[in-house]
Amino acid sequence: MPLVEEFESSGRFLFRWRSYLPLVLLSVVGASLVEFRYPGGSHVLDTLWEMLCLLVSLSGLAVRAVTVGYASAGTSGRNTRRQVADSLNTTGPYSLVRHPLYLGNFLMALGVFLFLRVWWLPLVYSLAFALYYERIMFAEEAFLRGKFGVEYIAWAVGTPAFVPGRSRWRAPGRPFAWRTVAKRESQSLAAVCIAMFVLEVLGDIRHTGAVIADPIWVWITASSILLYAMIRILRKTTRILDAGRHSPAPEV
Repeated sequence: MPLVEEFESSGRFLFRWRSYLPLVLLSVVGASLVEFRYPGGSHVLDTLWEMLCLLVSLSGLAVRAVTVGYASAGTSGRNTRRQVADSLNTTGPYSLVRHPLYLGNFLMALGVFLFLRVWWLPLVYSLAFALYYERIMFAEEAFLRGKFGVEYIAWAVGTPAFVPGRSRWRAPGRPFAWRTVAKRESQSLAAVCIAMFVLEVLGDIRHTGAVIADPIWVWITASSILLYAMIRILRKTTRILDAGRHSPAPEV
C-alpha cells in the first residue's frame, strides 16, 4: 500500500481510538513515581509547582473552550467511526492553527505529565502524542481536502497545523456558545483535577509514607466534581443548557 494511503488508513484507525492514549501511558506515570521528590525537600515549593502545572492544563482547557464555543454546527464531533464536517472552520482558533482542539488536548495532558517533575515523563508523552496524533491529523486533512477542495487548500496554506505562527486571528461570525462549552468541557476540567489529585496523594505517599489530603487539592477537586455534577443535573432535568446551541460536541 502506498504511504499516503497507509497513513490515511492508520490515521482513521487511531482516530477511532484517540481517547485512550492517556490510558496507555498510565503505566509510564506509575513507573515515574519511583523518582518523585519534593523540590528542595519543600512542600511549599511542591505546591507551587503543582499550581503551575494546573495552569498549563487550564490553558489547554481554555483553548478547547474557545474552539468549541465558536465552532460551526456539524463539525469536529465526538464521532469515532467516521469523519464529519458540514462546513470548514477557518475563523476563531481555526484561523491560528488547523487543529486547535488537539493543541488544547496536548496542553491539558502536558500539565498532568509535568506534575511529578520527572524530566523524561513529559518527553515520553510529547513523543507519543506526536506519533499518535500525526496520523490522525493526516487522515482528517485528507478528508477535508477531498470534501472542500480549493477552499481547504487556501486555508491550510496560510494556517499552521499545530503550533501557532504568524497567522492572524479572524473573528468568528457567530456568538460564543457558552452552553455548549459548559456541557462539553466540565467533564474535562473534572478529569484534570481528579488526575492531579490522585498524583498528589500518590506522590505524598511516596515521599512521606503517609496518606495526605492537601486541603487545596481537596477543594479544587471537589469544586470541579460539583460543577460537573450540577451541569449533568441541569442537562437531565431542565432545558437551560439547550437554548442557543449551535455547535456539536468537540473532538476528543
